[in-house]
Amino acid sequence: MAAEIDAVTGAFSYTGGFIARRLLSAGRRVRTLTNHPQRPGAEGMDVEVHPLRFADREALVESLRGVDVLYNTYWIRFPHSGQTFGDAVANTRTLVGAAAEAGVRKVVHISVSNPSLDSPLDYYAGKARTEVVVQESGLPWAIVRPTLVFGQGDVLINNIAWLLRRMPFFLVPGHGAYRVQPVSGDDVADIAIWAAEQDGITVDAAGPDIMSYAELVDAVAIAIHHTRPIVFTPPGLTLFAGRVLGRYVKDVILTRQELEGLMDELLVSRELPRGKVRLDNWLLRSADTLGIRYASELDRHFR
Repeated sequence: MAAEIDAVTGAFSYTGGFIARRLLSAGRRVRTLTNHPQRPGAEGMDVEVHPLRFADREALVESLRGVDVLYNTYWIRFPHSGQTFGDAVANTRTLVGAAAEAGVRKVVHISVSNPSLDSPLDYYAGKARTEVVVQESGLPWAIVRPTLVFGQGDVLINNIAWLLRRMPFFLVPGHGAYRVQPVSGDDVADIAIWAAEQDGITVDAAGPDIMSYAELVDAVAIAIHHTRPIVFTPPGLTLFAGRVLGRYVKDVILTRQELEGLMDELLVSRELPRGKVRLDNWLLRSADTLGIRYASELDRHFR
């Protein structure tokens, strides 16, 4: 008897990649809906590939026929190329509606820690709106809310390491004492697959360690043997420096919404941690490659 097939939006991307690899290792067949089939690493993953075309509902429905669980990681990190957070919410509604029409058994939706419909940050308000879309879809559902995800293909921590390897000092916005709670991408995948067997559950995916952002930077610096003085700067100055550097690397380094969410400690869970992998252990295993090359968000998703 053939293994049941699950669908993962963006199996060649970051969070989706962790989920797809975990499913494959468990003997599941995997189908991905993606607009980036040629992304590095895609050639080593044995999955069915279908385009993620929100404008073609018929094709979207057909791409989801025969799927048991849809793991939805689709979202945008920031508005770009005419795409807004509102568009991402509308696209999620289209995707979930197509899943219902195709007969998908269940949707596991990957959200973010601490979303809120009344958040002043469009990123977090938009994430909350997608949760409502999933909950009102008529399909069985589960929602997983990761904090700060680290692991293979990491952008944020990799680029902190990239800066530490190249700059004489490191800028930290504000006092740096605001907290983060990193979670391994492998743990996120395990929690998502566990959630697929639960009914109507919303859970955080958070790691075992809570630390200040300044401590996070120190941990990365120690692991890669490139300790640098930390310069605490006004948040506006950090954003300006990020824009200047962004012109050099042709990318978006940091957005105001990301910075405000970070400083408001939205990347910390209020639940007991379900993740088991410690950041320090992963940093030590990854130290030789972390930050060697800059990881571009625009290259991954918009070019």
